[in-house]
Amino acid sequence: MITAWRIVDPKYADDAFSGEGPRRMGGRWTPRGVVVVYTASNISLATLEILVRNQRALRVPEYALISCHFPEAIVEAVDRNTLPANWRDYPGPVELQAIGGAWLKAKTSAVLEVPSAVVEEEVNYLLNPEHHDFRSVDISLPRSFRLDPRLIT
Repeated sequence: MITAWRIVDPKYADDAFSGEGPRRMGGRWTPRGVVVVYTASNISLATLEILVRNQRALRVPEYALISCHFPEAIVEAVDRNTLPANWRDYPGPVELQAIGGAWLKAKTSAVLEVPSAVVEEEVNYLLNPEHHDFRSVDISLPRSFRLDPRLIT
């Protein structure tokens, strides 16, 4: 089993695995208008991902930390050799959204493993809540998570 993590504002904890945020806003790996859930392979990466995406992250006193567990059999990995040379740029190149969009459309797996642009040696997992294998994702209850105040200084 693989464990992945999400850190969200507590007011969004109940919907953390709905995919609604990326549907409204889009993301590095998916275009606006599609339902997907972004998770990280460990808590520290999830923390970094929130810090680089959100300028107000350090002003939120407390977050909700949620783990999920899923079998490796429902995971497909992006072939890093097919990524454009500038895949880590911000904002991400449109080719990445095309990769994620094609994966969602093809419905070849419930989970897509992608490299993190923040720490390229680590991975994030995109979860498709509309895929029939998503039911095998075990989502834990949220728990309180505070950022270390030293990150603010």
